Amino acid sequence: MKVAVIHDDLMRRGGAEQVALSMMKAFPDADLYTLCYQPALTYPEFKNYSIKTSLYQHLVKTEKWMKWLFFPFGIICMKLLRVKGYDVVIISSTFCAKYAWIDRGSKIFIYTYTPFRLAWNPTSYKEYIESKGLLRLLLNIVIRFLRWVDKREAQKGNYHIGMTNETAQRIRDAYGVDEVAIIHPPVKSENFYVSEEKKLYYLIVSRLEFYKKVDLAIEAFNELNLPLIIVGNGSKKKELIAMAGNNIQFKSGLSAAELSGLYANCKAFVFPQYEDYGITPLETNASGRPVIAYSKGGVLETMVPYQEGTQEFTSIFFNEQTKDSLIESIRIFESLTINSGFIKAHSMKFDESVFINELVKLVNSKL
Repeated sequence: MKVAVIHDDLMRRGGAEQVALSMMKAFPDADLYTLCYQPALTYPEFKNYSIKTSLYQHLVKTEKWMKWLFFPFGIICMKLLRVKGYDVVIISSTFCAKYAWIDRGSKIFIYTYTPFRLAWNPTSYKEYIESKGLLRLLLNIVIRFLRWVDKREAQKGNYHIGMTNETAQRIRDAYGVDEVAIIHPPVKSENFYVSEEKKLYYLIVSRLEFYKKVDLAIEAFNELNLPLIIVGNGSKKKELIAMAGNNIQFKSGLSAAELSGLYANCKAFVFPQYEDYGITPLETNASGRPVIAYSKGGVLETMVPYQEGTQEFTSIFFNEQTKDSLIESIRIFESLTINSGFIKAHSMKFDESVFINELVKLVNSKL
């Protein structure tokens, strides 16, 4: 069986890129196609695979320019990328991987993390919210075009896969498909461990963008004056550093061992955003540590929420995306006893081996 995997772009280190790597483990002889690939910007494991890029590779070298020039050049380049001669094509996508030209002899599986955010949920972008007049009009024209292209290209999928029940419904609503299988993205449990060291700080690992709501956590920890470590890069980094107190540290460029050490030794992981899934909370659980999370999105399907009188929980939820609601949850957490063994055991339900087995089983069942 000849297999190809198509992923949107390899210009960053994120959860979707980790899932793409797990797909390659499921089908180690597969060829990997993508819009553009910069080895220094993404996970080094991609160097182990045969990667074929679009013409966009010669136009952009950074994630920033990849986004700025995507309309229309990225769309055009992806539609010119030919994926031919495969029995199975697995598409790993939020936006453009499904735009590639794929011949009719292939069975096409589209794993959608969430429908193209700019097209289907533009209000998650600060730039759209703050736009007015002619700029808003132009953005709406672009968004209507993107929706048309995105929905049309999604129809080439023979089978659709979502991360959670919520994202599966978004796929149905956006693309008009009826059947969506659910396979939860994996956590590589072997990369994380439980530590007995004293826990002194809270932790955030995130891309530093508007919709990630890291500013909300900074406001809360500024008021609480508790130690917080923030790991990540993004367009809002300078702005976030400027608003942070002396109790907050920023880190980036960490090795896998350094990052797993931060997970293992944190008091708790703070997850203030509304996320479609969220692999970082599961990585925290794989380290035996709990998560303080906003009670929306993927965490509702992956976490065991705290209930008064029990130690069997993996997360404490806060119900309003406000500083005060987050502070209240942190104060509750400070009085709790943590059962690291229960948390670690729960995370194994989402181990990479489970993902690989479910994906291979689904593909084989449809051939």
